[in-house]
Amino acid sequence: MRYNKEIFDKEVAYYKKALGKEKAKNIFVCGKINRDAFFSFAPFSRAASELKMDMHVSMGYKNKGYEVLFDVWKTYENLLAKKSGAAEKALREVFDKANIKGLEKFFEKPDLILKVGAKGFEGDLKLAYKTKWFRPFMAVKLKKTTDAVVENVFAIKKSEKFGIGFELIREKEFLAHPLQDYMDSYAIAYDMFLSSKFCRSISIKASTPRSGLRDVPEKVSELSTTLLGLELSKDIKLPVFKAYKKLSKALRLDRIKTNEASFFISGKGYHGKHLFGEMIGYPSPDLKTKWNSPGGIIYKFHWYPQAMVDPRPPRTRLAFTSTVPIDIFVDSTLVDYKKMRARNREIAAIMEKCEKIVVRSNIKNGCDFEVGLVKKDGTRRLIMDSDSDARYIIEPQILKIMKKKTGMMANIPGGEAFTTPTYVIGRIVGDVIINVDRSYRLDKDNLFIVEAEKNGYKLISAPKIVGDAFRKRKRDAWKTILEQEKNKSLDKEIIELKKRNFNHVGEFAINTSPSARLCDYLIVNEKIANMIHVAFGSGFEVDAATEYHMDVVIDSPRQKLDIYGVDKKKNRHWIIKSGAFVL
Repeated sequence: MRYNKEIFDKEVAYYKKALGKEKAKNIFVCGKINRDAFFSFAPFSRAASELKMDMHVSMGYKNKGYEVLFDVWKTYENLLAKKSGAAEKALREVFDKANIKGLEKFFEKPDLILKVGAKGFEGDLKLAYKTKWFRPFMAVKLKKTTDAVVENVFAIKKSEKFGIGFELIREKEFLAHPLQDYMDSYAIAYDMFLSSKFCRSISIKASTPRSGLRDVPEKVSELSTTLLGLELSKDIKLPVFKAYKKLSKALRLDRIKTNEASFFISGKGYHGKHLFGEMIGYPSPDLKTKWNSPGGIIYKFHWYPQAMVDPRPPRTRLAFTSTVPIDIFVDSTLVDYKKMRARNREIAAIMEKCEKIVVRSNIKNGCDFEVGLVKKDGTRRLIMDSDSDARYIIEPQILKIMKKKTGMMANIPGGEAFTTPTYVIGRIVGDVIINVDRSYRLDKDNLFIVEAEKNGYKLISAPKIVGDAFRKRKRDAWKTILEQEKNKSLDKEIIELKKRNFNHVGEFAINTSPSARLCDYLIVNEKIANMIHVAFGSGFEVDAATEYHMDVVIDSPRQKLDIYGVDKKKNRHWIIKSGAFVL
């Protein structure tokens, strides 16, 4: 442990003692970005979680977007007090037109509201900042790395707004990775802030995550999501959105803004079930399609079916990482992006001239499958040659090929060339790591084995904890599709598409990062050069959408994989031979 665990525990105890006197279920903290406040959220959030309290953090640099929440909470309080101003009448109309059971509770003010002060948290409680647990680690290299991300992954401009999401630290039983990794993530997130301070404004947010996709979400994050979706949809000519437009005008909710770029660190867990999106959805302006979250509207990735129909351009580009240790984050991210992207393009060029890719192990009980690259109508699958590029809001490759304005998403670290298979046939043997609700390590004695056919796949064997999590994720995803169908919150065609693709293999990728190394996180391991990965569920084209996406990494050197493309004339184009690149 590179941090002082004894001091950390004492700081957690300080916050627990202060919070233990309260009967609060949720805490909201807001204010100007402050270093001491930010690093205090590590012990503060652990204390809150151990007391079964939710927390939401919203801090800003030249950004006070959180202020609209106070106006909404006050309006709801007035409504309960039977006051009848324009805002209260409009909010009542929103609830009546939406007619969603349980929606109103998300408009309730949190039990405890704190603000970032000069020397401590202020408001309903006064709490000191507690940061002695933190010790800088690889500080110079880390700052150099976040500078590189801002420049090479995002290319953020001075005129742009930037959003950063970080992880709160839940109780020990919830965490899937070492506490130190979560502590490291605070340094990464804060350095991302320092590296981007030149831009127009910055927001930093976090909320208590949920164990399941369909759990009730943390109330402030759910309210914020709902308000954003409604604000983006307020000109839709349907009753609930007309009602919201009145509320927006009364409270000046056009202050709700989206960022041009967003970065977040992901740990274990989910937001939970987005109620308005599942029950009603957010229509496109021409009513030709619907989205089940505002995230779909602002990111508008090209693999979303709605992206081909909704005429609005994306608003935000996105990049994310996991709670990876600082040394691994630095080593795998501080790379020559130009050189890595050139390798990706070289692999993509081979795949683009082939009909299929063959993956065959030279050891017993290894992989033996093929990946189709040509659709039934003779058109080819897209080969994406970079997963580390979010320099533009509009994806240039898709704009050129499809003439559609869709968004960009990047992984940090990056390093892969990938595609959406038209089919996969054969045996897939995962032996490195799989990501379900979190990353689970695999090895030669704990394999994840799937048999794939043209119409789907079947899980043959897996470590029990992995198999159970995998099946639960699929069950939850199927329930979500059925709820969307029942409530008609998505188009019938999209529901049917998600059902058809539910048991498909959605991605095949060849990893290319020269510096990524084996660790406990899929987002790093799926980039290790010479290895490959496959994903079950959604793919990266509109006809391959469904409700989940789970990646598994395959150790090409261990399995001594031969990987080559086969063109129309049956010629072989080698990429990897006996587990090593031949390019």
